[in-house]
Amino acid sequence: MDEINTSRIKTSQLRALVAVAECENFSEAALKLEITQSAVSHAIATLEEELGVPLFSRGRHGAFLTPAGERIVTHARAVLGLLKQMVREANVERGLQGGRVRVASFRSVATHVLPGIIARFRDRYPDISITITEHIDYLDVEQAVREGRADIGFTYLPTSEGLDSWEILRDDYVALLPPSARLAGDQISWQQLASYPLISSGSGNACDRAIRNYLMTSEVPLNIAYEVREDSTIVSMVSQGLGAAVLPRLAAEPLPPGIRVYHLPAPFIRIIGVVVSQTALLTPAAYAFLDAVKAAVPPPLSAV
Repeated sequence: MDEINTSRIKTSQLRALVAVAECENFSEAALKLEITQSAVSHAIATLEEELGVPLFSRGRHGAFLTPAGERIVTHARAVLGLLKQMVREANVERGLQGGRVRVASFRSVATHVLPGIIARFRDRYPDISITITEHIDYLDVEQAVREGRADIGFTYLPTSEGLDSWEILRDDYVALLPPSARLAGDQISWQQLASYPLISSGSGNACDRAIRNYLMTSEVPLNIAYEVREDSTIVSMVSQGLGAAVLPRLAAEPLPPGIRVYHLPAPFIRIIGVVVSQTALLTPAAYAFLDAVKAAVPPPLSAV
């Protein structure tokens, strides 16, 4: 019998073992770990191969620990617990035990992007508190970072001078049409958009100004029939058949059932990034959160 090589046992395999044991289902374990089901299956299969024993009894109704699996998963939990404690002790020395990170953002990022990042960050640094201040205009976000009222900000790129920034996503503007709309294809023309009363934001913020400047490039006159402040109100009015609207896709979420989404006549996007002050001395907690933001978005992620 070959000797077990413990150096080939990975923490990712142990996490997969614990997750499948708790969920009793490979697909649910994959959702919990935020990886693919095939990755979970591979992790369990290679762990079983290395240990030389089956850990799960697989069937139509799920995956259940074998007697050997019951004993081994106890040790897996212990190992993961010790690793977590090791990281905690290291964080004490690095200044990451406790502390606070102040984040400034506009609403759509605070609603749809930040919660997932914060959840993963809190799993790793549970004793660091995070405060979020929402701003209507991205210029207010930048000002908060410059004045030291926020450690990290989420804003539009490019920014003005004095800030280091990294792109995190590109959000396309789309046309929202009522449920009654029946257009061929997935793109709307200026003429088709002009046939609807437009519901516009009257907030006067950067997003509103960008949309109005974009609409001014229209080949035909457009009818702005309503001005409201909140994106959610605009979306609700579109769903009730009161007109059409142009919004960033992220700001329009969640969309009520039935709303039709179309590409605009010409490409129109906003680039969203994370920024820090070039002159501020960030705390270890703020640096750790910045790293978490960068890790949460797909490459390429480059400084601007």
